[in-house]
Amino acid sequence: MVVVTEELAQELPAEAVEEAKARAATLLLAFRHGNQLAFDHELDLLMTENAEREVTTLLTWIAAEAVRKAYAPEVGDRVLRAMARRAPQDSAAVQVDEESANAAQLIEAVADGRVAEVRGLVAATADTTFLLGGLLQGVAMMLPLLPEGELAEITAELRRRHGGSAHVPEARAGV
Repeated sequence: MVVVTEELAQELPAEAVEEAKARAATLLLAFRHGNQLAFDHELDLLMTENAEREVTTLLTWIAAEAVRKAYAPEVGDRVLRAMARRAPQDSAAVQVDEESANAAQLIEAVADGRVAEVRGLVAATADTTFLLGGLLQGVAMMLPLLPEGELAEITAELRRRHGGSAHVPEARAGV
């Protein structure tokens, strides 16, 4: 697979290779986390721009590197053959597992400051879209219980922490 990477590097400028790697990573993350919307959006962009070949090459290279690092050479080939035999007929969909997303347990772990449990829950959830959706639903249910003015303080603090400091005075003023 190193040969494929060298050929790709010779065909494309280094900047284009880095961009393709970033797009491949975006596609893999969406697939890994069951985010069908992000996966489809990135795929649509690739098809529109006719960049499928470059990104497919990079995805193959990433997969080959992962197999090479995880398995001894003779075992890696067996793993790949087994995967090829049980490949789904329609591979355009990402795996979604709504049942494994335990938002209530996540909220309790966050509230109690159990960092290891939070990390474990996120790592064990195949589809973080549903987990974060459940968390968002939980937060929305809690919002009416906040004392007046608390929401503005919280959002102002979040803006300050995440770079939106220009809006902090307005949020504190209740605008």
